[in-house]
Amino acid sequence: MTCWYEGPLAAFDTETTGVDVETDRIVSAAVVVQQGAGTRPRITRWLVNPGIPVPEAATAVHGLTEEHLQRNGRWPAPVMEEIARDLAEQGAAGRPIVVMNAPFDLTILDRELRRHRASSLARYTEGSPLCVIDPRVLDKHLDRYRKGRRTLTDLCAHYEVELSDAHDAAADAQAALDVVRAVGRRFASRLERLSPAELHTLQAVWHAAQARGLQAWFARSGSPEEVDPAWPLRPELPAAA
Repeated sequence: MTCWYEGPLAAFDTETTGVDVETDRIVSAAVVVQQGAGTRPRITRWLVNPGIPVPEAATAVHGLTEEHLQRNGRWPAPVMEEIARDLAEQGAAGRPIVVMNAPFDLTILDRELRRHRASSLARYTEGSPLCVIDPRVLDKHLDRYRKGRRTLTDLCAHYEVELSDAHDAAADAQAALDVVRAVGRRFASRLERLSPAELHTLQAVWHAAQARGLQAWFARSGSPEEVDPAWPLRPELPAAA
């Protein structure tokens, strides 16, 4: 019997104007669908004119200038609708969805849907809840004592996964999917008996524990930074746009 990490998976990634899920905007996104390990993926890409200035710091990360997005990007409202429907289709098909640092990408999508569609991600997926696999949460739990950073680039290097064009949404989504397959193989004895639905539930617990540990570290360091324990989606804040 094929283990879930060798079978059908989808992956989702965004590039944005910044790192604040409440106020920043999506400028590009991609959904990658792969029917099995080693098979040719289906890639859907979106380019978005966010309607706000694109900071130079953001352009330095993903290479998308404000001028390019104004000229080639689509208006956000229909794009957010298409992305939400695509993710809902993956959920309905029973495909786990790989999202690196899910609380960022899924939350910023949710906020964009609220902003442009007067809706929410949960409304699109209520008939087929998403089963999310987050390689960052998996790696931190399964190899918790390994030192060093755990960005997507770091995970790709550690698990020997090719990342050909970092900070391109499609390339990052494919790499995150490949990392999940690699994590599954390396920790097969701990993962192969878990269903994706069971793993989804466990990751929420693992992420909360990881957040508490990081919060405690910040407290010891005298930092006021808050760490949100919610996973894979942060609750809406009253002040959210």
